[in-house]
Order: sequence, then C-alpha cells, then structure tokens
Amino acid sequence: MVFGDGTHAVFLKFNAGNTENNKLIENIIPLKATSITIATSKTIPSVDVPASGFFRGESLTVALDLGMASKNITVNGFILEDTIVKNFTSDVSNQKSNTFTAIEIAQLIHSAVDSTGWAEHQAISELIILYDSKVGNDYIQRSATTIPFTYSARGGPNELDNTRVYKPSTFPENQYSQGLIGFIRSFNTTIDSTTIDISFDLQFEVAEVFPSGAGKITDLIESLEG
Repeated sequence: MVFGDGTHAVFLKFNAGNTENNKLIENIIPLKATSITIATSKTIPSVDVPASGFFRGESLTVALDLGMASKNITVNGFILEDTIVKNFTSDVSNQKSNTFTAIEIAQLIHSAVDSTGWAEHQAISELIILYDSKVGNDYIQRSATTIPFTYSARGGPNELDNTRVYKPSTFPENQYSQGLIGFIRSFNTTIDSTTIDISFDLQFEVAEVFPSGAGKITDLIESLEG
C-alpha cells in the first residue's frame, strides 16, 4: 500500500495535529506497515430464557442491543531511518524537519505511549490507515479515491445507511479526512543486531480520550445528547 505522502499508507498523528495546509506532512509519524488486523467486537448483554425449550422445542436466548462495541487495530511492520516534520506553532514557516534514526523513531513512539493526552506535542491520538474507495458518501460510483479507514457509514442524517441515525459521524471524503481517534494500548519493538530496521507491533484502541488534543468533553456530551 502506497498512498498519502507517496511512500506510506499508515500514519500516527500527534494530538497537536497538522496545520490546514500541511496535512499528512507535519506532526505525524509515518509507519512502514506490513500487516494490519482490525478487530470489532459487539457488546450485547444476553440471557437464556428459562423453560423456553418446553414450549418451542428449542431453547431461546434474548439479547439487548445497546449500541456498544470495542474496536481494536493491530499494526505490524518495521521502522527505518525516516524524516519527521514537527511544528510547535500554527505558522508553517516554523516547521522543523529532521531525519531520525530507526531507534529514535521507536523511542519517540514509546515516549508517546508513556505520556498523557494533555501533552499534545508528545501524545498520539489518531491512527490513519489509507485505502482506495470507489463508492462515495452518496452511494454514487466514482474513480478510486484514497480515504482513511473509519467506522462511519454512508449518507447524511437519517438517509442511506444512516437511516434512523440522526447525528452520524462524517464519512471520509479524501485522504485528509479524520482517521481513527483513540490511543495506543501497547507498542512493542525488537532491536536485532543483525539488521538495520526495527520490527514493531502496535495495538491501537478506538476511543474518545480525555484529556486529548483530538476532542473536548463538551464535544462528547453533545454527541451523546444528539
């Protein structure tokens, strides 16, 4: 997979995010991913109905769908020397572009996992996985467009896939749309003296995290109130 900056398809974004004119360039860490596992687990309380087998000839289980699910992504790959662009202000001219060694990039991510979301230039709050899409938000066929993987459905409020959904999240329009918001649950690296690269596996959990540069508590309350 080669999208985004022409070399990578998977990115980690710091809480500080990017300036409007430099998306997928600054305040991100590009990853050389070799495999991605996306796991979605539905959470539905269920109970077996007593004596249901006597009347139906088969037992019955009832469940209550409360709209809960856990979403976890595992990324495996390797780290090589690479360029990372940081900007600690809103001025594009203040970009700091540096070439980091593989171990420096690994250390940067480990440090991010160890930090708190309050440290917006240190913590990571977004995982971007780019892929080709040929069906737009309006269900109209289109030329292949690169978008990030999300759990959003197609359609506006109460239409298409979002029928009976009155405040849906926005389906991605292009590669600069928001990816998966959450936190890195774990990050493991293997340093081998016989290679110049560092292999890694990363566990990312989709969630609204507070404090975080990616969102505010008021935003969460408003989304829950609809």
